[in-house]
Amino acid sequence: MSNILAENLSDKSVMGSDGTELGLLHNITMDLKSGKLHDLVVDPHEDVPTHTVDFDVDDRGRFLVPVNRVQAVKDYIVVKR
Repeated sequence: MSNILAENLSDKSVMGSDGTELGLLHNITMDLKSGKLHDLVVDPHEDVPTHTVDFDVDDRGRFLVPVNRVQAVKDYIVVKR
């Protein structure tokens, strides 16, 4: 995967590999010691029920998508479902 500046990812739409629009990227978590990225924090679309998504959810109802599930970053961030 090519290098992408984090500022270019802000508010980018996140889509499942099945074509479902999951929401907008809110943030990315990382390990401060190693610099390894952990999760995409996604603000879900209102019409996506959280019980139908197999990602963890934070205390604000945002999806925590492991970065190893990212398949592509173009017009959307596509994640494996």
